[in-house]
Amino acid sequence: MSDIEKVKKLRDATGAGFKDCNSAIKESGGDLDKAVEILRVKGISKASKKMSRDAKEGVVAVSGDEKKTSIIEVNCETDFVAKNDDFINFVKELSELNNQNDSNIENLKKEKMKNGETVENSLIALIAKIGEKITIGKTITISNSSSINYQYLHTVVKDNLAKLAVIVSLETKDNSDTVKTFGKQLSMHIAASNPLALESSQIDKAIIDKEQELVTEELKNSGKPEDIAKKISLGKMNKFKEENSLLTQAWVMEPKKKVQDVLKELAINDLKIKDFSRIKIGE
Repeated sequence: MSDIEKVKKLRDATGAGFKDCNSAIKESGGDLDKAVEILRVKGISKASKKMSRDAKEGVVAVSGDEKKTSIIEVNCETDFVAKNDDFINFVKELSELNNQNDSNIENLKKEKMKNGETVENSLIALIAKIGEKITIGKTITISNSSSINYQYLHTVVKDNLAKLAVIVSLETKDNSDTVKTFGKQLSMHIAASNPLALESSQIDKAIIDKEQELVTEELKNSGKPEDIAKKISLGKMNKFKEENSLLTQAWVMEPKKKVQDVLKELAINDLKIKDFSRIKIGE
């Protein structure tokens, strides 16, 4: 086999560029197996250098079924790469493995992919091939035996890949079209309104403390008497909690109503919002 044929074979096997393959063939003395190892070592080196750059583009992928649904965020540097076939195929396979592993990242990295390599090694090889920083971002799996999951994808890139994804889990024995429509509409509402929690008592304390700090700082320079400032502060904080809690948000389909009002109007006694998640790329 000529060196040119070996370079072609090495390129097909590794996806590396012509120059890198040519150098690896020369360095290995024409041994293809050694050339693959050389490229892998160089790939890891290249990948390490690229990991210091910003990766705020990419996609989120949804996988699973109505009982167990997962979202995984995979970041890259440019939107061009987010539409690359190699990147898309990697994310699709990764998404299925993520659902199998209940969004446990450490276990996910050790999983074998179809190419026989672990997720971790496949990611390193993809970084070396594409030439951009690629990272696994946020992941979530929602699984409840007594509820049904609904999903919504916004700005779809391809199939189950998008720029924003929502899962909402509804608990009820009612399997009517009314519940299915509400589940779909609620997932769209969550995509648009980005609630922080189901109700105000569940909002992360650190977020509440930070908002209180900002409100206090804002009122400090207002020149208002202390008792008035306290009332204003309380009002602002109550409004913040109301606007960021799913049940008390204005319903996007009919803003004069709150989500909890719509829930009551459905008059399905056992209907509850069990859980939800919203992941937007780079957010």
